Amino acid sequence: MKLNEIIELDKKYFMNTFGNRTPVCFDHGKGINLWDLDGKKYYDFLAGIAVSALGHSHPKLINAIKEQAEKLIHCSNLYYIEPQARLAKILVENSCADKVFFANSGAEANEGAIKLARIYFKKKGMPEKFEIITLEKSFHGRTLATIAATGQDKYQKPFSPLTPSFLKVPINDLEALRNAINDSTCAIMIEPIQGESGVNLTTLEYMQGVRKLCDEKGIFLIFDEVQCGLGRTGKLFAYEHLGIEPDIFTLAKALGGGFPIGALCAKKHVASAFEPGDHGSTFGGNPLACAAGLAVMDTMINNNLVKNSEEMGSYFIDKLSTLANKYDFVKEIRGKGLMIGIQLSIEKAVEIKNKCFDKGYLIGSVGNNIIRLLPPLIVTKEDIDGMVDVLDNIFQEY
Repeated sequence: MKLNEIIELDKKYFMNTFGNRTPVCFDHGKGINLWDLDGKKYYDFLAGIAVSALGHSHPKLINAIKEQAEKLIHCSNLYYIEPQARLAKILVENSCADKVFFANSGAEANEGAIKLARIYFKKKGMPEKFEIITLEKSFHGRTLATIAATGQDKYQKPFSPLTPSFLKVPINDLEALRNAINDSTCAIMIEPIQGESGVNLTTLEYMQGVRKLCDEKGIFLIFDEVQCGLGRTGKLFAYEHLGIEPDIFTLAKALGGGFPIGALCAKKHVASAFEPGDHGSTFGGNPLACAAGLAVMDTMINNNLVKNSEEMGSYFIDKLSTLANKYDFVKEIRGKGLMIGIQLSIEKAVEIKNKCFDKGYLIGSVGNNIIRLLPPLIVTKEDIDGMVDVLDNIFQEY
């Protein structure tokens, strides 16, 4: 089909929740590159919003999906599933978690985390402890509960009244967090690095203080690592930068390399609160999704992709810093590993994103003054040099 035919079909039959999408339809991809229906080549510096960590058409991932699809795609969680058990084992052996539950998305994983924290205290005879504190500018998903947990009014207002009971406080303000904790608090839910609101980093001092507060108050620390986990920040898990461990953490996005899968991970003392019948999923942790997850984890751990994320991230930030020194409107370069935000003092982020697209580079924007960069973890110095050159050429126009 031609692009205009696809757009017309989309307008006629698909619910318009994405507004005016970028006018392109990709036909195939390889590595960091994508090709549209007309054969134009693009460099993907968004990775499907931090999903395609291995790039596109990675042979190990393709083979794992093909081999599993030829054997068994689905059988339901009424039966034991070998890839599911193996993937849970790999996640536990490489993290602070003791138990794992698989879902279909990051929002579902976060829903599971919310349910787990609440049911733990209910079963301990403390049903009054059900409130969860989150951070302003956070993003935890688009289900009713995860929208309520999200600290952004623009996502919440259309769906009020919201699911109770969530409080939000400013990022990196330990005193505000301390004052928000009350007898109803059961958990604090935090993205170690906020992604959707523009790559906002929590500080080491703050996060260690949060961990101490949780220990003092007998409440849980939940980390949403849906976007910042799995090698994105130069560590396998973002909490490794902080010298602390969460009681519960969630994963998704990169875990399936493009195939939908999420994971709820928890320490044994809290995971044991889930008993038969308390939680479930028809599709979550199916053989095909877990086969994809196994291929991603094997590649990430054994092919030094996390190390590459750390090294290329440092290189990328250094190169971008030269642009910040060159152009006054580049206010700040922030991030860790290959999770990078460029803060502008001019409201031109969307315009710059579109100009990059015209030049064959895919990037993200947050609002109209933040550029977001999330390339695959296989990115090279050559790829980065090309991206920085394109930005440099575009920035000269302002």
